Amino acid sequence: MKHYNIPIFISHFGCPNACVFCNQVKINGRETDVTIEDLKKIIDEYLEILPKDSYKEVAFFGGTFTGISMEKQKEYLEGVKEYLDKGMVQGIRLSTRPDYINEEVLNQLKKYHVTTIELGVQSLDEEVLKKSARYYPIEKVYEASSLIKSYGINLGIQLMPGLPGSSYESDIESVKKVIEIAPQNVRVYPTLIIKDTEMERMYKRGEYEVFTLEEAIKRCRKICSLLELNNINIIRVGLQPSEDLRNGGVSVEGAFHPAFRELVDGEIYFNFLKNLEEIQGKLEIEANEKLISKIVGIKKKNLKRLQKVKIVINNNLSTSEIKINDKIYTRKEILRKEIGESCEQNSNKC
Repeated sequence: MKHYNIPIFISHFGCPNACVFCNQVKINGRETDVTIEDLKKIIDEYLEILPKDSYKEVAFFGGTFTGISMEKQKEYLEGVKEYLDKGMVQGIRLSTRPDYINEEVLNQLKKYHVTTIELGVQSLDEEVLKKSARYYPIEKVYEASSLIKSYGINLGIQLMPGLPGSSYESDIESVKKVIEIAPQNVRVYPTLIIKDTEMERMYKRGEYEVFTLEEAIKRCRKICSLLELNNINIIRVGLQPSEDLRNGGVSVEGAFHPAFRELVDGEIYFNFLKNLEEIQGKLEIEANEKLISKIVGIKKKNLKRLQKVKIVINNNLSTSEIKINDKIYTRKEILRKEIGESCEQNSNKC
């Protein structure tokens, strides 16, 4: 059954934290800017256009949901409950910080049938967390993750490679720790410098080097390969391409591309194909038509970098298979090769 989120973007004006990458507006006397009327209007509008026979979750994003007062959380959850009771939506998901999870919060969320909690973990390197002004020990991530799972609620984790103080090695080590935690899903958001943030000021002072698109692709190739090989669902790679990001209205610098995940996948396939081409001298490729875009790359970038290649559509092959010079390779084989190459290129630190 097709899954859809009904996004409710809340701003937590009362958030006491000031992470360097966040430009959260502070408004005295207000917890957030979404009323119950707003909530119901958004849900009703989405229900008008979403398929009836689909799985729909109301998703509270954009703020630290469990940092809002218990009364305000309950008000929002009560607003969604009537849609749950009528079978119009099937669940609730929300995002929050690891240090804003406890049993009192979870008891209320479980009562209102919250199905997924996504933790904004960002990194599991304490030095990176400190430089990003996220002042909690990494043990909080493990504690919150374990507690969420004990309540039978699906766990999601959000990662931000490229934060201040991070490196290729530290970001990969964070992913390995996430794999040990074993969440149901992960989002990967390469770091962008957003206007009116401490990170922008750090960048202007020369205290933070911009996380380039090329470096982000390099790290995310390994990150995504590791997650997928460990059967962790990757919901998103790269920020949603909003008009503000496309037009430079929010982002200052950094690893943004409207089709970032396709860039990452394209590079994974290119590296595999290039290696085979160097060994075998030519590439005669057969693949399902749904896989062709990843093989050729965005704007045929991969084809331009390969020397002798011929591609034929073969829909008898699945989208997790590719036939090259009469031999079939699986998606997992390609991902394992990606991990091996990345290890060699980075001092075997894998």
